[in-house]
Amino acid sequence: MLRLTLRTLRYRKGGFVATFIALFFGASIVMACGGLMETGIRTAVPPQRLAGADAVVVADRQFALPTGKQPDEDGDADLKYGTLSEDVPLQANLAAKVSAVPGVARVVPDVAFPATLAGGGPTTGHSWTSAALAGIGGTAPRPGEVVVPAASGKPAGSRVDISVRGKVSQYTVSGTSPQSVVYFADSDAQRLGRLLALGVVASPGTDAAALGDRLEDVLGSSVSVLTGEERGVPEHPGAARESELLITLAGVFGGFAVMVSMMVVSSTFNVSVQQRKREIALLRAVGTTPGQIRRMIFGESLIVSALATLAAWIPAGLAGRFLFDRLCDYGAVSPVFEFHQGWIPSIVGVGTALLAGVVAALAAARRAARTRPTEALAEAAVQREWLTPTRLVFAILSFGGGIALGIVTVTVLSGPLAASTAGPAVICWATGFTLLAPGATKAVMAVLRLPIRALTRVPGALAVTNTRVRAVRLASAVAPVMLATGFALAQIYLQTTTAESSRRAYTEDLRADAVLVSATGGFSPDVVAAVRSTPGVTAASEWITSKGHVVSPYDSELEEDDGLELQGISAAGSALTAIPVKAGSLSDLTGDSIALPVNHAEAMKVTVGDRITMRFGDGETASVTVAALVQPRQGFEIGLAPAQLLAKHTSDGVASRIMVSGDISGLAARFPDARVADRSTLTEAYSKQLETSAMINYLLAGMIVLYTAISVINTLVVETADRRREFGLLRLSGARRGQVLRMVGVEATAITLSGIVLGALVSAGTLIPFSLSALDSVVPYGPFWIFLVVSGAAALLTMTAVMLPAWVALRTRPVDTVAVQ
Repeated sequence: MLRLTLRTLRYRKGGFVATFIALFFGASIVMACGGLMETGIRTAVPPQRLAGADAVVVADRQFALPTGKQPDEDGDADLKYGTLSEDVPLQANLAAKVSAVPGVARVVPDVAFPATLAGGGPTTGHSWTSAALAGIGGTAPRPGEVVVPAASGKPAGSRVDISVRGKVSQYTVSGTSPQSVVYFADSDAQRLGRLLALGVVASPGTDAAALGDRLEDVLGSSVSVLTGEERGVPEHPGAARESELLITLAGVFGGFAVMVSMMVVSSTFNVSVQQRKREIALLRAVGTTPGQIRRMIFGESLIVSALATLAAWIPAGLAGRFLFDRLCDYGAVSPVFEFHQGWIPSIVGVGTALLAGVVAALAAARRAARTRPTEALAEAAVQREWLTPTRLVFAILSFGGGIALGIVTVTVLSGPLAASTAGPAVICWATGFTLLAPGATKAVMAVLRLPIRALTRVPGALAVTNTRVRAVRLASAVAPVMLATGFALAQIYLQTTTAESSRRAYTEDLRADAVLVSATGGFSPDVVAAVRSTPGVTAASEWITSKGHVVSPYDSELEEDDGLELQGISAAGSALTAIPVKAGSLSDLTGDSIALPVNHAEAMKVTVGDRITMRFGDGETASVTVAALVQPRQGFEIGLAPAQLLAKHTSDGVASRIMVSGDISGLAARFPDARVADRSTLTEAYSKQLETSAMINYLLAGMIVLYTAISVINTLVVETADRRREFGLLRLSGARRGQVLRMVGVEATAITLSGIVLGALVSAGTLIPFSLSALDSVVPYGPFWIFLVVSGAAALLTMTAVMLPAWVALRTRPVDTVAVQ
């Protein structure tokens, strides 16, 4: 059977090329996502400032959270882990423990802190001892002296202003270095900063990886020992978060791409098999068994899948690099990461493509192989039956999954968490409509037939007849249009709705008229009092953001791994926040106290006046009193803490923004080292984060939509090119070339409208529940022109993919077309 397949391949090359293209692009996307995941797992950040260390010891940002469950028979408790959001210092006595480990020649402490160099912008300060790890030599700076970056243009002997935690001091430049940081005398660094890393230099002949393992055994789980490519992570505090982001993105969109690939390849293979119904019918009529038919198509799919995945191997690496570079451009990932596209993600992509091709081929061939020989030739002409028990069961399960996810979105989830069901919901609805595409297409076409016949006369009458007779085959053309439209609308409106929901939650609770932004890295604690005393100012409060974890009492179902969002404000300026207070008073938010969201307090069974234990972003714990219970917007729960308390547990150590209300005209003159801006400044970082998230979603979703669009062109070109005999017969029966083209144009319009209608239903199954949860509105947020652009793009693709092959097919003489066929 395989020899027969190969011999007749030249007569059916259109279908094989279409399947090859679908598998090629599907494998490329999956492999590219695999490269992103491998890059995130490796966290390859080549060291620069710490390049001289064979291993680097830093505090572990993860810590165990209790879950309230009893240990199992082996004594192991079911643990949940939280993640710290700020710089976490090391214990001072850790250097001695590291020095005692066999194979350690020298331990170099790295004391660090944020600093702002006048005229040079924000950077970090480090102890001079750590400069040796960067290969920087020379005379150590004395107290009051610094070594500045050569790019700053400050010569040795000059004086420079450096701000540390809002306090500006003047230092003497003792030298310059190629690094972008400022080196202080060790005594000054000890006074200003904290021990954040230990650089470990191995003894000659000691294996760095083996030394790292010994260090981990001695030091325990409270620290992380970094070796190899991971040594540069401490130089980039966001590297760990960015690596997790890469892993998450790659996993979500890779899985999404796999599901889309299976649907697209299935649709393409279905068209290919339908075009061969007469051939398969003849084989059945001459005695070919169903098993032989299935083996033949299985062999075909295996060959095409193998060729497609092998061809995608190199382009997949280029696509992965392209995605990674775009993520770097958008600020989601630092360019200090090294992109890796190894053999493991490539093998996964190959396996996925092979699986998609084989499953799609067997599904498409199943009914053709089971057809009785006496009915085979009759069924090959026009296929009418399409609904099988298996298809119906899986369609019901898919729709049931979409409905269940919608109910969960509306009733259980809220805020950003509601978007977590969007991807699975789109897949469920798309799968359900794809399985029932022939029936859904018939229903839409039944509505469109009357206006089509009325508006287009003879060509419309021919098109209506074709759509009625060829409804099952027409569904194969409608399905990819539906998928492309549904995915595009769902992804774009999901992002616009998410952004609007987050913006409202973040800005509606602010009452500040202006914001004072520090140009020196932060404000010293006495500045806010000076702002309040400015004539015309009615209220002022620091603004600090961080995260924390409630350690005791702990509720495992409520607590998120990343912790509770915390905002630091002052009690005197509490009127600048409009978050509803349900119990207690924000004026009591002083000292060691906190204001908890109502739902958190209820889950933990605490109320105003109770004591709880908080773990702040730097890992330190403190016993605080619940001063108030607040009711923030659902899904955007935050806790409020005294600014001075929260500042001590942040990397900056001070507030860099002060909220102000009242007459702000005198602020600029009184505080020349600060910038007076409107309150949107408070949301600048958050807005940038939303913009970055949007660009990431648009980029990765755009790749999948583009892949689906290619499938639209692929399927429609093959489907239209296969109708040459039909076009020839119409020409011989008296139809003019222009009439046939107009008939095809009407059919293409019907396909477009059907695909857009069904695609809108696919997206609505996801967008309506999410919009209800996020905005209490049935209609998602976003301009209507997005729908028009997506619909116009779908129409352009469909009309081009149908009309161009039809025009080419009609250039052949009708007699020759019929004779060849």
